[in-house]
Amino acid sequence: MNEGRPIEVLLVEDDQGDILLTKEAFDFNKVRNRLNVVNDGEQAMAYLRNQDGYTDAPRPDLILLDLNLPRMSGMEVLAEVKADVGLRTIPVVILTTSEAEEDILHSYRLHANAYVSKPVDFEQFIRVVRQIDDFFVTVVKLPTQGQRPDGRT
Repeated sequence: MNEGRPIEVLLVEDDQGDILLTKEAFDFNKVRNRLNVVNDGEQAMAYLRNQDGYTDAPRPDLILLDLNLPRMSGMEVLAEVKADVGLRTIPVVILTTSEAEEDILHSYRLHANAYVSKPVDFEQFIRVVRQIDDFFVTVVKLPTQGQRPDGRT
């Protein structure tokens, strides 16, 4: 369990409605967890690498990643994260509207930790986000904040 500190979550999402729903689900469920939001794939990589205005961005414990993003797709972000020795240990949950089998397979081939299709129903969407939050906060053991496999902090 990760009860000693808030969990840093990076939401990579360009749909403002989905951002609001996700914030609502996190706020209702676990106020201690911090939800940080970027709106496209390039911003996500800048955030993760502490570049371009994100020099003080906290290292996320979990990434919620949409596939359909402007400027750099979610698949491209996933591939870069999992290819980077300093980032690959961050769990990545694909949270997208796509239910295409090829997207699911491609995501897992790129080492996504989970693939979740966004429900269109408001209550179901809230429930799914809460379940993701609960799972990664209460069930999964995450690395200590700031520890990277390459020894950097």
